[in-house]
Amino acid sequence: MSEKHSTIINSYLSFKLGEEVFAAHASKVLNILEMCKVTEVPRAPEYMKGIINLRGTVLPIIDLRQKLGMSPSEKTANTCIIVLDITMGDESVLVGAIVDAVSAVLEFDKTELMPPPSIGSKYRSEFIFGVANINETFIMVLDMDAIFSVDEISILRDKTVETKEKEKIEEIA
Repeated sequence: MSEKHSTIINSYLSFKLGEEVFAAHASKVLNILEMCKVTEVPRAPEYMKGIINLRGTVLPIIDLRQKLGMSPSEKTANTCIIVLDITMGDESVLVGAIVDAVSAVLEFDKTELMPPPSIGSKYRSEFIFGVANINETFIMVLDMDAIFSVDEISILRDKTVETKEKEKIEEIA
């Protein structure tokens, strides 16, 4: 997370994955969408659930629980998609992440964050920017850019383009 974002904005969107509470820096969250029909993408990674049309843009959708090594999400009335702006080098890529429920927008300074848990945690700590203790609840603040490697974003982009082109061909036929 860049210094610029963390010193100007101290807002984080918290959300649930199972019983755990996570948060993403507000600068990374562009939108929250209701769960909708997701078009599957052939031969995509297991955590990639497919794509949706977001105002004329093809948006890859991932199951954040699976991406973090948890069991796949069960859809409920609270399940939603968080639209994230992921930074890859000097490029910005939009990705939709399925979460179990959005909780709240929290305000805290990065100096209040504790370091990520050490190896041995059930979550991959390289994805965790820090841990906040809010009202006796531990909230893992995720580094959304670190969750997606350059290779994974390329795979998502390629699969998305491939599927979009296939749909165009099917429309013509």
